[in-house]
Amino acid sequence: MIKYIIKRILYAIPILIGVNILTFTLFFVVNSPDEIARLHLGNKRVTQEQIISWNEERGYNNPLFYNNSEIGLKVFKKTIFYEKSFKLFLFDFGLSDSGRDIKYDIKQRMWPSLAIALPSLFVGLFINITFALFFVFFRFTYVDYFGVILCVALMSVSSLFYIIGGQYLISKLLHLVPISGYTQGLDAIKFLILPTIISVIYSIGSGTRWYRSLFLEEIEKDYVKTARSKGLSEVTVLFHHVFRNALIPILTGVVVILPLLFLGSLIVESFFGIPGLGSYTIDAIQSQDFAIVRAMVFLGSILYIFGLILTDISYTLVDPRVSLK
Repeated sequence: MIKYIIKRILYAIPILIGVNILTFTLFFVVNSPDEIARLHLGNKRVTQEQIISWNEERGYNNPLFYNNSEIGLKVFKKTIFYEKSFKLFLFDFGLSDSGRDIKYDIKQRMWPSLAIALPSLFVGLFINITFALFFVFFRFTYVDYFGVILCVALMSVSSLFYIIGGQYLISKLLHLVPISGYTQGLDAIKFLILPTIISVIYSIGSGTRWYRSLFLEEIEKDYVKTARSKGLSEVTVLFHHVFRNALIPILTGVVVILPLLFLGSLIVESFFGIPGLGSYTIDAIQSQDFAIVRAMVFLGSILYIFGLILTDISYTLVDPRVSLK
């Protein structure tokens, strides 16, 4: 197990290096530091002196990869690549273009994101899998047909409809929970209920159809026919055999969501005023604070690779036929 984990981590290093270099190229080669300065200062009536001063304050005045004016290791350290890109591997995110400590902001904002993402994930998984098993139990009947139609209808509606409709119905008309906002401690629950419910409802259509297709694929296999021939009930076959053997693709689907558990939901957090990492990223994009965007892209890459490793390890727990080599 330890050998496998080390090997996967070693495989992840060149991937992270590639993501880092690509991100650096997009932000500093395709767009030069002078262009970034103009975007922040405003394209109109910006003098070259203002641009130079802005770059010096943020360390964008150094060479990209190699500094001829320095000696020793400083020829590499006194560069934009080392200061703004290489240090990400040390989880040194530095300062944003507005002067804020990015690492401190991430530590503060990760908790509101997790407060929405964790219940949305687990409640959504439970509801989606339950509905999928229910439709498979009544497969090829009117219950199944109408269930699929309902799922397609839910998928076809934009997430903005659920957000705006939920805010209008539950908050404005019924006054059950606040429309938006956030606070610390247990009082935050009243602000998290509505975005969590909407996140779950929005996932029902696509999630239920996905799990239904997995279960239908499993239910036609030979081991299911063998289980039925032994006299097992359909409920036992579904929950004990079909569900268990479908866990591997289920886990594979969950790993795609794992980065969102930390990075948050961009749209939900923005509309509900939740100070999580999703709204943090949106605000950075709107204000063109590329230092924050670079940090969030790199952090998302690490979380996704970490999720893949966890998924491979979990395969051995749900399927003894899978071995880690």
